[in-house]
Amino acid sequence: MVGTLVHQLTDGASAEELEKAGMGPYYTDHGWGVYPQAAAGYPYTAASMAVKGDPIADLTEDLAAEQKARATYEKLIDLCKDDADVVDVLRYLREREVVHFQRFGEALNGVQEKLYQRNKYYLNNGNNNCGCNNRN
Repeated sequence: MVGTLVHQLTDGASAEELEKAGMGPYYTDHGWGVYPQAAAGYPYTAASMAVKGDPIADLTEDLAAEQKARATYEKLIDLCKDDADVVDVLRYLREREVVHFQRFGEALNGVQEKLYQRNKYYLNNGNNNCGCNNRN
């Protein structure tokens, strides 16, 4: 959505206007196309995803990602405070990150509650071929 917002804001801008706005290198590489990258110019890669296959580790990582996104939207709002239409979109996106954080928190609480039950079926699907002793 942010990429689309930037595209809409730069639609119709000349190469000279983009250069004056500090977007010359971006225009050189991508024209008017939407290219997902960090503010510092680093392209998005899957390397930024931290997945362990452990529900607690993964949900904690998800919580952190939502807070990082919220903080980024707050900084973008600071930078765009003179454009109410842009700020409205950014506030919507920021609120969405807050809701995602809440839902991931609820999911984490649910997983942690299951940890304290005797039946740990979600960690051991009944396959006892692992050579370990299951003590319930």
